[in-house]
Amino acid sequence: MGFFDFIADAGSNLFKGDEPEPEITKPIKVHIKDGGVMTDNLKVAFNMGAVTLSGYVPNQEQKEKAVLIAGNITGVSSVQDNLILGNPPADVVEQEAEEVKAAEEASNTEASFKTYTVKSGDTLGKISKEMYGKASLYNKIFEANTPMLKDADHIYPGQVLKIP
Repeated sequence: MGFFDFIADAGSNLFKGDEPEPEITKPIKVHIKDGGVMTDNLKVAFNMGAVTLSGYVPNQEQKEKAVLIAGNITGVSSVQDNLILGNPPADVVEQEAEEVKAAEEASNTEASFKTYTVKSGDTLGKISKEMYGKASLYNKIFEANTPMLKDADHIYPGQVLKIP
């Protein structure tokens, strides 16, 4: 759990003109779901370029994808990750207690994965060479970022990628 910065004018363009901010949360959640994340217990809030993700996701991979997909949307400059791994508890009182505990833990933990912000002229091969010493390992980065990445040749400056 943590706070992640992104470049606001890079990424998928989901918003139309001057939509009021409450109307923006629905396309963000749909975009995250389209990226392969289970959103049944996911809550999304948007305020002045900052997305806050809370609720429950089944595993660490789903959590990381949700953060990266939300951050790689034009107009989003930061993502606050308050996601909890696992299924929500049956009892509402327990659920609220766990959310408070998770929020407290979120401020004390670091991200469990590395990220890389794409620069002009970058390719997955070039990033792979920089991160692993071999350009031929670019597919590791591609696979870690699917379905956000649909083609290894289509990355753009400002995009934030997960580096396994």
